[in-house]
Amino acid sequence: MNQKKRLNILDHLKKKNVKLFILFFVIAFVFLIFSKLSNDYKQTIKLKVNLVNVDDEILLKNDSANYIQAYVEAKGFSLMPFIFNNSKALEIDAKSDVTIKPNSFIFDVIKHKYLIEGQLGNAYDLISIMPDTLLIAYSKRASKSVPVTFKSSINYAVGYDLKGEFNFNIDSVKVVGSLEEVDAISSIATEALVLNDLKSDINNIVRLDISGYDHIDVFPKTMEVTGEVVRFTEGTIEVPILITNQPENVIINYFPKTVTLSYYVDLENYNAIKALDFKVECDYAELEENQTFLIPKVVKKPDFVKHINIKQKQIDFIEL
Repeated sequence: MNQKKRLNILDHLKKKNVKLFILFFVIAFVFLIFSKLSNDYKQTIKLKVNLVNVDDEILLKNDSANYIQAYVEAKGFSLMPFIFNNSKALEIDAKSDVTIKPNSFIFDVIKHKYLIEGQLGNAYDLISIMPDTLLIAYSKRASKSVPVTFKSSINYAVGYDLKGEFNFNIDSVKVVGSLEEVDAISSIATEALVLNDLKSDINNIVRLDISGYDHIDVFPKTMEVTGEVVRFTEGTIEVPILITNQPENVIINYFPKTVTLSYYVDLENYNAIKALDFKVECDYAELEENQTFLIPKVVKKPDFVKHINIKQKQIDFIEL
């Protein structure tokens, strides 16, 4: 019985010693790794040159030669990210950091060593860089500015409408592509803004529609549309008729002398409406042969009035 107990104790001690050994081994290995990573190492890093602030017309060629070889010295910790990917992006400003030549940008690598050091960071000591000069190839596409046409399908809730006009953050866009396609474009339409039962202000982003063009880019690609939606009501008013282009040798008598206009107006401006704000004319020169009536037209109205309608569609007249 005592012998069995001694065997159990020995087994326990052996297992405990094995666990302690593994623990100390792991700790020693970790300290070794940290010790190694704390040392300085030299390594070549590939810097992929990315041009930023490039004009929309410029089409950069995806050239594998757009790399800079940077020979650096750094701690092992800093070089760990390059174990699996031995490259780093380097941003170059196309407006200030390069010289523009036909079909290529020229980047003076040696002259801009400070820029490379700044983007690498203080953890890296830049020893050398190659090549001295980098050529970045590009092609240039045709471009021009064209107006934007806003398309919409908006149904307002009963008693609501748009006050004033829509507001847009842009009125034109730049189209870029082949010369033949660009020359054929006179305007760009938006995708239709569809809203139903609307009773709140409009504040939407709509995309430009270039689905009909195969190789065209547009900048910007969206437009912001805003508009104030308020309550509207219907009003009516009597306005006198003015006859225009009547020959001096012709005297006519026409009736009625006034017409009734119905209109749609926002509540804020409802009480401000006056007959003098409108002008209704009948153009005598538009008479056709044997026609015995004139057609009234509204030629002046307040900007904030919508959906104006003349109840009397014809004005009868006789020549005296």
